[in-house]
Formats: sequence, C-alpha cells, structure tokens
Amino acid sequence: MQWDQQQLNAKLEELELEHRDLDDVINRLTDQPDFDQIKVSRLKKRKLALKDQITSLRGRLIPDIIA
Repeated sequence: MQWDQQQLNAKLEELELEHRDLDDVINRLTDQPDFDQIKVSRLKKRKLALKDQITSLRGRLIPDIIA
C-alpha cells in the first residue's frame, strides 16, 4: 500500500497521540498503591511497539541525506 505525505502525517499524529495517552495511563496506574503489574507491562509493550511504528513513519517522511 502506497501512502502519500498527508496520509503518513495523519497516521503519525494518530500514533503519537496514542503513545502520549498510554504514557498518561501508565503513570496513573503506577501511582496507585496496588497496581496491576501485568497490565502495566502490556501497556508498556504496546507503547514500545507504537514508538517503533512512529520511528518507522518518521523515517519514511524524512528523506535520506547523502553526505
């Protein structure tokens, strides 16, 4: 599937928003005295996957610079 610049930017914004939201959820959960460590672990794993997707999309948006 070939995406244009606008679609890539929109997807990037969507992923960045989800990444920030997960960060907030993780922080709120870990502030509780008896938080569910498994749930937090799963959320952190999802957050890391999102970061990888964000990095990949940014790589597609920024052209390689040949030095």
